[in-house]
Formats: sequence, C-alpha cells, structure tokens
Amino acid sequence: MSRARFLPLVVFLLLVAAVAWRLATPKDDRVASKLEGQKIPAFALPAALPGKPGLSSADLATGAPRLVNIFASWCVPCRTEAPVLLELQRRGVPIDAIAIRDKPEDVAAFLAQYGDPFTRIGSDDRSQVQIALGSSGVPESFVIDGQGVIRAQHIGAIMPQDVPAILQAMEEAK
Repeated sequence: MSRARFLPLVVFLLLVAAVAWRLATPKDDRVASKLEGQKIPAFALPAALPGKPGLSSADLATGAPRLVNIFASWCVPCRTEAPVLLELQRRGVPIDAIAIRDKPEDVAAFLAQYGDPFTRIGSDDRSQVQIALGSSGVPESFVIDGQGVIRAQHIGAIMPQDVPAILQAMEEAK
C-alpha cells in the first residue's frame, strides 16, 4: 500500500525523462528542400548594382553548374560567410547572388568591405524569388546544375567546414 502512493511520481518522472530524451535527440536535423531535383522557378531580376548584370533563371541553365547565394547587406551571418564565398570562388566555383530587400548603395558598401565573389547579382526587393525558391531567410545557397535544376540547398551561412560538401555538390551537378 505504501509503494502505491509513489506510483504517480514514478510515472511523472518517466514521462519527463522520455520527453527530455526525445527533445535532445531529434529524428533528423537536415531540412530538405522540396525543390531539390526540380527546375528552378522562372524569374528575371534587375541588377542590384550598376555595372553588374542582374540574374535570371535563364542565366542558370547555360550548361555549367553554379552556386546561387541569397544574401543581404544587413545580414550579420552574411558577413561571416563572405570570406568562405571568396574561397569557393578562388577554387573555381561560379557564384551568382540574389540581394534581398536591399539598396544598391548598401550592396556596394557590403561588397567593398567583404569582397565580391559574384558574377551576377539580382535585386529581389519584395523577396518574391526568394519565396519561390523556398528560401526562409538569409543567407541561403543553392547548387544549380547546368540545366537549371536545383541539386542542393544550404541553409544558413556557408562555413569553412561546409566547403567540402559544397564542392562535392558542385561536382555531382556536372
């Protein structure tokens, strides 16, 4: 009889332990893009800067894979990512960009301070292309194969430890 009074406490502690264990070990930490394996949505963005071409979906279907980086001058993680993008460019990765809700003078100042690895930069003032790509924020990057098909998505800043995976995705997109 005296043991029965502790039963609710034991059940409660087991329940708390089970919930804590499940929260500490998520099933899968990778967020897969629903657009991987699909053609990039059609778009044509004006240039984010004078003297640098804008970006369209046709530019991403020219026979060679490209990395498309979604960024903004006001994005703090984009500053952290900038040297890694320059390193990818030095390694021969062609990189295009989409500037989200940004002013040309702010984009120019960002590139002057952190470097410019981009061949083309499209201006997405209303985030319409960003949303069409299924992007939830900045920075975010997509590996696009030579036919304009999304092969990989990287959410968040590309860090040095991510470079091998990006290079592998670029190689697989050939």
